[in-house]
Amino acid sequence: MQRCLDLARLGRGRVAPNPMVGSVIVHNNKIIGEGYHQKYGEPHAEVNAIASVSDESLLPESTLYVNLEPCAHYGKTPPCSLLIIEKGIKHVVIGTVDPFAKVAGKGIEMMEKAGIKVEINVLKDECWKLNRRFFTFHQQKRPFVILKWAQTPDGYIDIDRSAEDFGQPTWITNELARTSVHRLRAEEAAIMIGTKTAQKDNPSLSVRDWQGAHPLRIVLDREMKLRSSLHVFDQTIPTLVFTQETVPSKKNLEYVSINFANNILSQVLSELYQRNIQSVIVEGGSRLLENFITQNLWDEARVYIGHRFFHKGIKAPEFTGQLSSFEEFDESRLCTYRNI
Repeated sequence: MQRCLDLARLGRGRVAPNPMVGSVIVHNNKIIGEGYHQKYGEPHAEVNAIASVSDESLLPESTLYVNLEPCAHYGKTPPCSLLIIEKGIKHVVIGTVDPFAKVAGKGIEMMEKAGIKVEINVLKDECWKLNRRFFTFHQQKRPFVILKWAQTPDGYIDIDRSAEDFGQPTWITNELARTSVHRLRAEEAAIMIGTKTAQKDNPSLSVRDWQGAHPLRIVLDREMKLRSSLHVFDQTIPTLVFTQETVPSKKNLEYVSINFANNILSQVLSELYQRNIQSVIVEGGSRLLENFITQNLWDEARVYIGHRFFHKGIKAPEFTGQLSSFEEFDESRLCTYRNI
């Protein structure tokens, strides 16, 4: 099962909104085939694993391992459970059940009715962690929310700036840490900022220092105050702007009208869910981050800590979470917290 997880990770950033899945086929304690879901719309892990077996006559005497329940429905590809049955495989070991409504135990049921011995929940926690975005999306009906900010060792995310100082971010971390941010962007579906961050930092929210697709850019601009010359409005990358106004959309620049008198975040997350966006990075500013924390609408917080001291300015958000990982980038570091 661990090998399934290692294979599944190879599809990171290329299979969404599908989950990352790896599969291994074992005959007499020897791996005779393996595969993973490589790209959205292409064959699933089980199909690739079966196709890699040079002698299919061994399949009825083999065990298929997969970190997520094989699908039971026709989508962009035929059901994997049906293929497993057709190939005569008699034993299937599954990491975790698929929460997607069209699967959700149906693949297991289909295989068991065909006489296949099915075992589930092997390395269940590890399998859940790998596809936590997928699980959160289908179980909570919203994207997986990652809060991200950089702060000084004395707990500030920015200096006090006047309008004359707007236009460039106040760098806190080093270049290595900033490369890590671009890697994060390449792995997630969307990235979100509020009006103040767009005004102050004029960020591009793109992937420049890493290979991968740009995330969908999301901007809150209630009264349409932001300058059209800002980088986020350059129409080079698909961008959603949430506003209370009614504004015609342009190429790569779509305006979504919401009621700012009601809960803004629930409306935004609901819209992203309807658009099949499974994960979103919230990059600030402080007020937007604090709103997500106050409403407990977050799953992970990535806090970059640099070596510069500000002594005064805008305080970093306060939150409670469990430290799940720690990385060092010379004099900068990244602490990742999980919402508990």
